[in-house]
Amino acid sequence: MAKTSLLRPLAVAAAGAVLVATGALPAAAAGQDTIDAAAPDLAGVRAALQATATAGAPGAFAVIRDHGAVERTRSVSVGLADLDGTPMNSSWRFRVGSNSKMFAAVLVMQLAQEGRIDLDRPLREYLPEGTLPEGWTMTGRQVLEHRAGIFDHTNDLLEQAGEETTSAFEARIRNTVYDPRELVAMSVRHGLQYTPGSRYSYSNTDYVLMGLAVEHLTGQPFPEVLNERIIQPLGLRKTSFVVPDREIRGAHVTGYLTNDDRTKPLLDSTEQTGSWVWSAGAVISTAEDMDRFLSALMAGGNGGLVSDASLQQMTAALPTPTAKISYGLGLRRISLSCGDVYGHGGIVQGFNSQSFTTPDGRRSVVVFANASNNGAVTQGLMNTLEPAFCGKQPAVAPKTAFAPSSAPVDSPPADSLPVNSLPVVEDTRI
Repeated sequence: MAKTSLLRPLAVAAAGAVLVATGALPAAAAGQDTIDAAAPDLAGVRAALQATATAGAPGAFAVIRDHGAVERTRSVSVGLADLDGTPMNSSWRFRVGSNSKMFAAVLVMQLAQEGRIDLDRPLREYLPEGTLPEGWTMTGRQVLEHRAGIFDHTNDLLEQAGEETTSAFEARIRNTVYDPRELVAMSVRHGLQYTPGSRYSYSNTDYVLMGLAVEHLTGQPFPEVLNERIIQPLGLRKTSFVVPDREIRGAHVTGYLTNDDRTKPLLDSTEQTGSWVWSAGAVISTAEDMDRFLSALMAGGNGGLVSDASLQQMTAALPTPTAKISYGLGLRRISLSCGDVYGHGGIVQGFNSQSFTTPDGRRSVVVFANASNNGAVTQGLMNTLEPAFCGKQPAVAPKTAFAPSSAPVDSPPADSLPVNSLPVVEDTRI
């Protein structure tokens, strides 16, 4: 891999805020053409959301935003925001789970642009002494790509044999406050899992390490850096990182944990410290703010978050063992029938979401359900992406409706896979 160059510094905060406030069209990602996407198939989106609710979520929603000469938002909601009977509200806050990894990756790319971290040197050089063993030479890039060989510490917290998921949540998640270095220590005890760079394996610990690197290099707590470099400049008024506070302030959807024993009722898991996933999954936000973040990110140097060169690195996704899914630097790429979309998914106890955008940033889709630990719920949400981005499929689906990025050479051709089938990806188990 090429060395990370010293790219131009982060654009002034005001520029990013003005871009979003005026609804300016995001510039296409470097190397991408700008092609209008098809009108979303709202009936198909609603059917997928209804299947999500039928599978066990009290409610679900999809927010589809188009940016261009005419700004347009389409919102589809089904079911309930809580079991007291409140209708689902697509403007309310929720825990975004592993969507948080996109925020952490942006902070790291900004520091790379400033010459404060070289992504192709061992990450341990940019961490507090003793965080990783001396012989662990995985690079920052390998950690961002989930190709570092680092054990996922959440396995120790969630998957002890013979214990119900709800019991594990109450015993080790809801009220426990973990120091992020403690989470890394849990992982290190398992040893190196494979030679760094040799394979892909999703690990939340990778992004806890990135949060620690951000703190070490800036000398500031992670929440402060997140606030100063992303939340305030973009005007994300409903986005926050409040670890270890348990509450979601303001109007929010109630999250429910699905019991392993489906005969038992859903557990209200809204209040939790978030410390068990920290920078890997503890951001709180809304569909509107996630759209604003993704639009600024995909605008590259015009968006005030990262340079065009940094965005190219983030979107240079490598294949994973899951069909249609590739992973870059904090960004997941999903290959739909009409092209590629970029973003992430996130599940944190009780909250289930997917946030994606076209390569040119012209359309974003945020889908959400207020139940987790239920693969059928997650599958329902994944099934909203095809109709939301690609519209109603004709008898023979076109190969592209907006410009896809180049597929990895070992990826299966898009037209060899079922048009409306998307797999559930690996971060869903949390």
